Amino acid sequence: MLKLNRRAMMALGAAALTLPGLPAVAQDYPSKPVTLVVSYAAGGGTDAIARVFAARLEKALNGRVIVENRPGAAANIGTEVVAAADPDGYTLLVGNQGPMVVNPHIFNLKYDPAEALDPIAMIADASLVVVVGPRLPVKTMGEFLEKAKAGELVYGSAGNASASHVATLLLGQTADIKLKHVPYKGAGPAVNDLVGGHIDFMVTTIPSVIGLVSDGTLTALAVTGAERFPELPEVPTVAESGLPAYTASAWYGLLGPKGLPQDVRDKLAAATAETLADPEFVAKLKNDGGVPSTLTGQAFADFMAAERLRWGDVVKAADIKVE
Repeated sequence: MLKLNRRAMMALGAAALTLPGLPAVAQDYPSKPVTLVVSYAAGGGTDAIARVFAARLEKALNGRVIVENRPGAAANIGTEVVAAADPDGYTLLVGNQGPMVVNPHIFNLKYDPAEALDPIAMIADASLVVVVGPRLPVKTMGEFLEKAKAGELVYGSAGNASASHVATLLLGQTADIKLKHVPYKGAGPAVNDLVGGHIDFMVTTIPSVIGLVSDGTLTALAVTGAERFPELPEVPTVAESGLPAYTASAWYGLLGPKGLPQDVRDKLAAATAETLADPEFVAKLKNDGGVPSTLTGQAFADFMAAERLRWGDVVKAADIKVE
């Protein structure tokens, strides 16, 4: 009878794992914490959506999920971190239109997001809101537009090429008004300056300002989507406020480094679908102004390709120069 020592048995076991036809790695995935990278500072809309999503995704994956903020360079830093990570499913990105479809029109990137990242699933689409602070004491979009046409207003955004930035560019183009942009490393810092009276207004994600609107610190003039936001029923849409051609939103998706094993992608897509079907998660998402998405894989990639063309036209018309 052949006897094997412990070292030989371990070697045979390791070799068996590499044999073709054996179950793929997703069977044991995740065996360690999964990191969701957010390319913006804490406190903004992307961060808020990511944290609600991560908490529910943990249950679907039966493993720990950690949100890590990596802000800077108009969300290029965090996005590049994920693009350069090992494609093993343990470093993922909660991305939005800024780094994924707008930045390629503005920056000389080391990578093409469409080529460097695998789209797993779109999480949600969310309306934005036009808000003013103490520096601009207006109550309606009509009053806002009058002020804007009388002199250049200063607005903040979550960063160059962010949803808040390009949505405001589109607002300026639609209303034919001149606006001065101040980019921040996320919506949170920009909102702080809006409250402090350092900038006039923002077009930003609802989660980043809903509390401040509710307590009267900031004034919501209009929402940017096609419909009113249920939690702010008295706030009209921009289209209802004299600019019928205007609509904009922010969207959020789950992506990983190019080359993710298909079985890992499938498991993440299934876990995302389970999360988006959870009534508690849907309720929290809607409270933050979001609507769950059903786009996965290639459908999500096709959506981003169309978005890249749409916002490319806005960037070109604005002739953006990033210093």
